[in-house]
Amino acid sequence: MNLKKYFIRALHRLQKGPGYTYKELLVWYCDNTNTHGPKRIIKEGPKKKFIWFFLTLLFASLVFWQWGILINTYLSYNVTSSLSIGFKTMKFPAVTVCNANPFKYSEVKHLLKELDKLIEAALERILQPTQGDSVLPLPLNSSENISQTLDLRLWNQIPLVLIDEHDKDHPVIVDIFETNQTGPGNQTATSPVTSNTTSEEKKYKLAVKLGSNDCIYRNFTSAAQAVTEWYILQSTSILSKVPLQERIRMGYQAEDMILACLYGAEPCNYKNFTQIYHPDHGNCYIFNWGMDEEALNSSNPGAEFGLKLILDISQQDYIPYLSSAAGARLMLHQQKSFPFLKDQGIYAMAGTETSIGVLVDELERMGYPYSDCTMNGSDVPVKNLYSEYNTSYSIQACLRSCFQNRMVEICGCGHYMFPLPEGVNYCNNEDNPGWAYCYSSLRSSIRHRQFCIDSCKETCNDTQYKMTISMADWPSEASEDWIFHILSYERDLSTNVTLDRNGIIKLNIYFQEYNYRTISESAATTIVWLLSSLGGQFGFWMGGSVLCLIEFGEIIIDSLWITVINIISWCKGLKQKRAQARYPDAPPTVSELVEAHTNLGFQHEDSSPIPRNEIHLNEVLPPEPGTPPPNYDSLRVQPLDVLDLDSDAETE
Repeated sequence: MNLKKYFIRALHRLQKGPGYTYKELLVWYCDNTNTHGPKRIIKEGPKKKFIWFFLTLLFASLVFWQWGILINTYLSYNVTSSLSIGFKTMKFPAVTVCNANPFKYSEVKHLLKELDKLIEAALERILQPTQGDSVLPLPLNSSENISQTLDLRLWNQIPLVLIDEHDKDHPVIVDIFETNQTGPGNQTATSPVTSNTTSEEKKYKLAVKLGSNDCIYRNFTSAAQAVTEWYILQSTSILSKVPLQERIRMGYQAEDMILACLYGAEPCNYKNFTQIYHPDHGNCYIFNWGMDEEALNSSNPGAEFGLKLILDISQQDYIPYLSSAAGARLMLHQQKSFPFLKDQGIYAMAGTETSIGVLVDELERMGYPYSDCTMNGSDVPVKNLYSEYNTSYSIQACLRSCFQNRMVEICGCGHYMFPLPEGVNYCNNEDNPGWAYCYSSLRSSIRHRQFCIDSCKETCNDTQYKMTISMADWPSEASEDWIFHILSYERDLSTNVTLDRNGIIKLNIYFQEYNYRTISESAATTIVWLLSSLGGQFGFWMGGSVLCLIEFGEIIIDSLWITVINIISWCKGLKQKRAQARYPDAPPTVSELVEAHTNLGFQHEDSSPIPRNEIHLNEVLPPEPGTPPPNYDSLRVQPLDVLDLDSDAETE
């Protein structure tokens, strides 16, 4: 069926329906619809007609207003959280243990020798006594010795200064490593300071400089905090130039740190641990990481079926100015995930037995559009720098990768505490003199932090381990002699005791119970809820149903057909007006052509001239043989008479 016939039949069906004007269509709809209200408008008197028209319009407005609220609520994609408790055999978590001290001091002492001398001189300056009401400068001999033995140009990239703010308008700034320093307002380092100056009026600040103009002061309430932070920044610059394998060698080895291991009833040793290098804690060892073999299941809850470890942290070999805390750093996490011990780890104290009871919480978040979470990080615009460990995605890895990428982009080098992108080197004072200023500015910038927060996403599924920690002294005074003898012999094959209470730690990690909690999200509004709510509002205010909506859709379609009819009629009328303007006289009919032809034949027979007023008939004389006759029908405009569609349809 071609398009023309389809339109003819469609218009023919419409002709038998509501009518050809919008008014007729509206009256027909009001008279035939099942919705309450419109019928009363056309059947009641003038007064009631107005009342019913107002009520129908009012309730229809309320329906559309309620529909808008419901649709907006549905499109907000709210979720509800539900808590369920289950019981099953669970996988034992991955356990990461590290030493709080990243390197053995005996191994890195040659690298930190100059830095240690410098920090000793700084402490001498900070702890020097006052003479009368003045702050004593650094002794001249001490300053000369430091200048002769150390290259202060490197250390001055991050100077440590002491600021006395007794006089708020004229604070005294004293560079720890200089003898003649002046502060703002031409106040020298030896300006008088009253003897009743309180600790709140003195502040230690760590100054991080770039060149000679830019400077950032970080406030510290104690010199211990300032010195530790300064030492960490300087040691970071030194260790960043050491190759990775050399740093691993300088750390604590598994066979020296892990003295005993027992999982349930099965013995284990340091070979059951996977070694990774962590910038904050040096060599770390992971049990049950699940990289090379299947994760272990826990057969039963309770301390007897968990993991038992005895560790030696060798506290006597700690770096004195780098690690102020002593103990083991440990963390429980999922298999194949990277351990971020600085944020999520806990300490175990030396000379104690630490018992850790574990409860499991499983989090299940709904994805887009209900929440902005990711399943595996593939849709996150930040390149994961921790992918070199073949670990799963986590928001901590994303935030650190984002920060490192921003630092490489802005500072031109990477920070020692994070993995490096390809082709980038770690920052140090020699190659990057202003790296500390750039790093401090970037770390304190809210805009850069917000950029990384907006770029990273939470994982949709996560497992959290809730820990209950208890401690007791271990070993007891009665048993420490034989225990230390046995552990020393097993590690060093020596009859001498090489271990002591300051370095030994015992850990018990186990499931408290097999009950686990699942916190899952579900959609607060579904499509079923939306349809039922829309139908409820429509039925309550106007007594309508889905069929009433279909009727309303039908009248819209009929209105479109009437619009099409009007457009076609308008186009036909416009075409007819143009034809009439081009041909003001109507074309001759067939009878006129026959009569003109007959008269022309008679004139030829009589050889009489053609009258002047009939010359125009020559234009319609038959053409020469072989020439197609003119098409006079093209000169006649046929108007569209919609009311004759019945005959056309019957002809079809």
